[in-house]
Amino acid sequence: MALVTTKEMFQKAYAGGYAIGAFNVNNMEIVQGITEAAKEENSPVILQVSAGARKYAKHNYLVKLVEAALLDTDLPIALHLDHGADFEICKACIDGGFTSVMIDGSHHSFEDNIALTKKVVEYAHAHGCVVEGELGQLAGIEDDVNVSAEDASYTRPEEVEEFVSRTGVDSLAIAIGTSHGAFKFKPGQNPQLRFDILEEVAKRLPNFPIVLHGASSVSQEYVKIIQQNGGKLDDAIGIPEDMLRQAAGMAVCKINIDSDLRLAFTAGVRQHITANPDHFDPRQFLAPGRDFVKALVKHKIANVLGSSGAAK
Repeated sequence: MALVTTKEMFQKAYAGGYAIGAFNVNNMEIVQGITEAAKEENSPVILQVSAGARKYAKHNYLVKLVEAALLDTDLPIALHLDHGADFEICKACIDGGFTSVMIDGSHHSFEDNIALTKKVVEYAHAHGCVVEGELGQLAGIEDDVNVSAEDASYTRPEEVEEFVSRTGVDSLAIAIGTSHGAFKFKPGQNPQLRFDILEEVAKRLPNFPIVLHGASSVSQEYVKIIQQNGGKLDDAIGIPEDMLRQAAGMAVCKINIDSDLRLAFTAGVRQHITANPDHFDPRQFLAPGRDFVKALVKHKIANVLGSSGAAK
């Protein structure tokens, strides 16, 4: 099976009331953990690459790792650029084998965002690639994305129809209260998603796939996974998983998951090294990281995204 775009994935997800997980990848073990979990859950999956990942692992290495995952799983897999900053990086990824790209013009004015997004869409569609745009800005830090709470803004539903119509984007990332990074809220805070905004966007864009970024979520199940492997999450409060499941049952067809993977992978490595300080073979301590990425992804697919069994 070849890499696919997200078009058919999202059509099925919208109709089925579930979301596809878009998991950020940085190395072989993370790719393996994600795709082994997806295979066991028989779920389609989006593997996405940030600017930071391309700098760290290099474009060609990541593409070949994803192609290896295709051979190993025979699943519907899309390769997506996360938070493309400009036309040039989107073009490089399209030319280099990606089947989906995000152009993040959310920090520009509305008109400049439209102009940039439309330029990427025209090039991408001419090369068989789909495009995700963004309206509204999430607070938080993720690789090269750094938005202060003061600069964050909710998506304005009255703008979405014009944006989609004028740009031709295939999906739209919106801001309804999620946040980039692992440590989103302080203890005692009560994270809430603006479902009223999501509902209004869905009314204005019927049957159109919506995307949630910054959707790391620390459930009790997740806390157990991390704590059992030496991690500490006492101060980590994410988006409640029941809220994400609710969003997946509405118009949200893609939910991005990155920080949760990093926490799980690091906890597995840390636990092994702490218990076995004399080990020096990277395979010995990277394997537990991969195992806990796999466990986490299986949990997300089955209990948050609802996409188990959807790879038909």
